[in-house]
Amino acid sequence: MIVLSRLDYRYWGKLALPLMLINLGLLVAVLVIGEVVNNATRTIFRGSVQPSEFAKLMTVVYLSVWLYNRRDKLNDISFGLIPLGAILGVLAGLIVVQPDLSAAATVCILGGMLFFLAGSDLRQIGALGLIGLLSGFVILRLHPTGRMRIDAYLAGLGDPTQAPTHLARSLEAIVKGGWLGVGIGRADTKLIGLPVPPTDSIFAVISEETGILGASALVLLYVLLLWRGFKIARDAPDDLGRLMAMGLSVWIIVEAFINMAVMVGLVPFAGNALPFISYGGSSLVASLAAVGILMNISRTTTKLKTEEERAFNAVVDLRRRDWRRSVPRSRYTSSNPEPKHRDSAIFR
Repeated sequence: MIVLSRLDYRYWGKLALPLMLINLGLLVAVLVIGEVVNNATRTIFRGSVQPSEFAKLMTVVYLSVWLYNRRDKLNDISFGLIPLGAILGVLAGLIVVQPDLSAAATVCILGGMLFFLAGSDLRQIGALGLIGLLSGFVILRLHPTGRMRIDAYLAGLGDPTQAPTHLARSLEAIVKGGWLGVGIGRADTKLIGLPVPPTDSIFAVISEETGILGASALVLLYVLLLWRGFKIARDAPDDLGRLMAMGLSVWIIVEAFINMAVMVGLVPFAGNALPFISYGGSSLVASLAAVGILMNISRTTTKLKTEEERAFNAVVDLRRRDWRRSVPRSRYTSSNPEPKHRDSAIFR
């Protein structure tokens, strides 16, 4: 975060393509040499690196640069929709086969949002949305993991007693927490059956230990982060900064929303981490990198405004000095001639 806050965000125009290729290489490496954990192959280097987390970050950065450079040609389907669909298809496809359906869905959502923000026409946006919905439906119905999660979610909606064990334990933790919580470190649901409490289920642990008030405070912090990201995007000096700031802000909030919504049964189960809270190095590094880029966009905006103010003040000051120098010369004009005997008149 500190390093990227000092790197001019406009320099990402040169870094985006090489870093995207590296990320694609890591996604392929997962399929070749990745470790199998919980029936999924998502990590490399003994579980310490999860490339799909960096793929979300690079989706925003790369597509922001790509769309900015093609902003005048986006309404041409051969320069807009088709290549964008290919980019998202390759990224999401490599992630789906791990399988990591939630990460693939996040990548597609971010791509569609950036395409809309870049100014594409509504027909292409509608076509992209339709393709995404159809593809998602087919994957969820044909993929065993997706089908299992959808069926369990629908069963839980119809009868809460038929909800998956994960959701039942999560709701149990939230009910135990009440309004004020049982106290930091005193939750017991995480010890007696709540799956993966340090990562996917961390919001349920927070709700049990700090109660509804503590969980609500956490939600408000994410809302504050979203507001600040939108303000940075609004004030950004160019469209690249606006796209990048909006994309990174929405990405973090989408991740947080999915994680928290899963824990209360609003959406089908997904493995999204809770940004800055869940245990996991890849998620934390990617999230901090996003905040660093946001900080640089804000710093660059402030720097440019300061330079403009200095230039404006210099012009005003120069004009003021010119006006002062012109005052003595303007006192004696043809309508107000200089006295012939000024000195004698003064002394007299």
